[in-house]
Amino acid sequence: MKRGLKIVFFLFFGALTAQINTVKSVYFELDKFSLNQKEINQMVTLLDSANFSRFKAIYLYGYCDDRGSLEYNDKLSKKRVAFIQNLLLSKGYAQNKIFICEGRGKVVLDKDTVINLKEVRDKNRRVDLILVKNVFYTSIPEHPKIGDNIVLERVTFEMGSSELSLNAKKELDRTIVLLKKHKTLRFEIKGHVCCTSRKNTDGIDKETNERNLSENRARNVFNYLRSMGISPYRMSYKGYGNQFPLGKGDAQDRRVELFVTKL
Repeated sequence: MKRGLKIVFFLFFGALTAQINTVKSVYFELDKFSLNQKEINQMVTLLDSANFSRFKAIYLYGYCDDRGSLEYNDKLSKKRVAFIQNLLLSKGYAQNKIFICEGRGKVVLDKDTVINLKEVRDKNRRVDLILVKNVFYTSIPEHPKIGDNIVLERVTFEMGSSELSLNAKKELDRTIVLLKKHKTLRFEIKGHVCCTSRKNTDGIDKETNERNLSENRARNVFNYLRSMGISPYRMSYKGYGNQFPLGKGDAQDRRVELFVTKL
């Protein structure tokens, strides 16, 4: 992508308060992944108002506008996320709270249908900070919001296993009905384990004999949803090991969750 284009630089900070989460967005100049000192000060002022102590976790997602190659924008979005992560840590925010740092590349547009293309592109060059309270839904709510965390209580696993049980598939079938109702909802599938030693953050999958049990649980849910007609472009998956116990017993910690990333 060519640099040196004559554009006006905008730095926007926005906040959307949901029932249990807060989303704050930092917007970047074309081709840039860093902020100058004045902009950093603006961001710190904004973050001070968020009262980080109220939140249990912070997720960072980076985006680019639709110009440039996929490879270029993937790298740029990751650099934007890394910059914000390092800035948070350097300012004393979010110690031990940042659990997701993900660059998601370009936001694809149909330029023929966008009314204000420049404004839309300005707002697509951003990093979203999703501040999450430790509150969960047990199914997709009627009016889902970015940052909603859905614990599928019947989608649990046998010790050391990533295979879906019949009850788990029935619960996923009910979830699929809701996912087809909310057709634009995008989400991450989060896999979890229980009962590991202190030195090991993930469990061994007895089906593969590899220490990636939480990821395999999330992947198997991903594959099942895809086989039942849910587009793979709407979802991603990741294993979180033993980082997020619910405190409801080992069985409930051998679980998956759906985390809403986009509406």
